[in-house]
Amino acid sequence: MSKLHATGAVLRKVCRTVPGAMGLVIVALVLACAVLASFVATHNPDALDVMNRFAGPSWEHWLGTDHLGRDLFSRMVHGASVAMQVAVASIAASLTVGTALGILAAYLPARTERLVLILFDVISSFPSLVLALAVVAVFGPSTQIVILIVAVTLTPHFGRVARSQVLTLRSAPFLEAERILGASPLRIVFSHVLPNILGPLVILASMDIPVVITIEAGLSFLGLGVRPPLASWGTLIQDGYQYLSESWIPVVVSSVALAVATLGFTLFGEALRDAVDPRIGREH
Repeated sequence: MSKLHATGAVLRKVCRTVPGAMGLVIVALVLACAVLASFVATHNPDALDVMNRFAGPSWEHWLGTDHLGRDLFSRMVHGASVAMQVAVASIAASLTVGTALGILAAYLPARTERLVLILFDVISSFPSLVLALAVVAVFGPSTQIVILIVAVTLTPHFGRVARSQVLTLRSAPFLEAERILGASPLRIVFSHVLPNILGPLVILASMDIPVVITIEAGLSFLGLGVRPPLASWGTLIQDGYQYLSESWIPVVVSSVALAVATLGFTLFGEALRDAVDPRIGREH
């Protein structure tokens, strides 16, 4: 119950500010669309109706149709599902691997620790787009490839933060007491170190969600990510851009959905950071 009370207290702090409340509402809407896409969507997102292409908004098609007569509202909703699947899977993978490598680097000898840090630097030196081009050239574009690329790109981000948190915590008196009492290194890591560094890492993960959504949309726009006919905000923008002279609605709908989602997660992440760390909140 104490964890539930703590979570409720943090959410109340988030809602005390207008940007935080706006971000929470947008995040809730995006998550609802992602989880309940099959129920929220009014049509099959892949159903073709070529005779009704580029139709304007109506009771039948709330946001109109695209160049193949597919319902834009339904494709936008399923695009939220794709974006959140990629974001959750890639961030979970990079958070797990990065945290493990960061903790390992903090406890390894200096020479071995330097190898882990060099690995982080090598990965960080590759822009996500260049890495995507190399991987797609070998394996071809797919949703799994996007998740892999984003996870590899973000791993050093979490690894460095985890390492710095462990280095700060490693000489804490309560950890020294655990060592004196005979606790094993694994018990100390899993029972004391990990719970104490997990908070900042979760906050960092929440602030990385809009970054992942943007990367996924950019790769899909370039044809390096999610493949048609699967709905993605990036592919929706690309399809609308190709037929911009015939209708501007598809581009506007998909671009607004992407902008609102990234804005909402950014506002929520910043408000969550300020709520968890009062010192940052006072500075802002």
